[in-house]
Amino acid sequence: MLAAGLALSAASCGGGKTPAKKPASAPSSSPQALAPGQNSTGLPLTVPNGFSISYFAQNLPGPRVLLFDSAGNLLVSCPSAGKVIALPDKDNNGVADSQVTVVGGLNYPHGLAFMPTDPTKLYVAETDAVALYDYDPTSMQATNRRKIIDLPPDGEHVTRTLIFAPPPNEGQLLISIGSSQNVGVETDPRRASIRIVNADGSGLRTFASGLRNSVFMAVHPTTNQVWATENGRDNLGDNIPPDEINIIQDGHNYGWPIVSKWV
Repeated sequence: MLAAGLALSAASCGGGKTPAKKPASAPSSSPQALAPGQNSTGLPLTVPNGFSISYFAQNLPGPRVLLFDSAGNLLVSCPSAGKVIALPDKDNNGVADSQVTVVGGLNYPHGLAFMPTDPTKLYVAETDAVALYDYDPTSMQATNRRKIIDLPPDGEHVTRTLIFAPPPNEGQLLISIGSSQNVGVETDPRRASIRIVNADGSGLRTFASGLRNSVFMAVHPTTNQVWATENGRDNLGDNIPPDEINIIQDGHNYGWPIVSKWV
């Protein structure tokens, strides 16, 4: 694997020089031409004008979820290696200085989330559990593991994703749990769902169901709606069924595997 992480950043439009003063006749609203997009990775990627793409970190063991800590260090989960890794960039040159193991020996860790009111509390979702750690942004170490809930282990989909919910469910964790099989009716109601739980592990319930594999979730910054990806069933070709991005609402069922919205 050639690359493990890429950083996208704005490119300079003026080459670091002070731009020449506009002639008096030039309209004040005339657009400034953007520098051509720059790709220094060697990968077949097209970059929009005004942006560049380069390596931030390489040779990571299967990186998945990215999360910044309160000190600006980038954390990444590496499920196949059973660890969470920090990628500090103390000189702010756009390249990670080192790879620091935050915590290891885990069972396919994927989801990461900091408690919104306390950035020293780190939640990590493994295949079979969600645990809370004390996190030190200076040493970039997670210690004092406390399991808050069990999750259904194994199955076809083993990643578990975490985010803190927006109002009116602030302070609660949303946990995405994929189906146990490619297609079929689940016998475990925890599967093919997004669950919600209090930060201490109490009050676990189903938030949304009928979701085959919502691997990633995000909160819309304006509407506060929860958006989630949805991976369609496999083995029917690259484009059938089309994958989805759903706006997730509390108590809703999104149809899988009963409703086939791609027909």
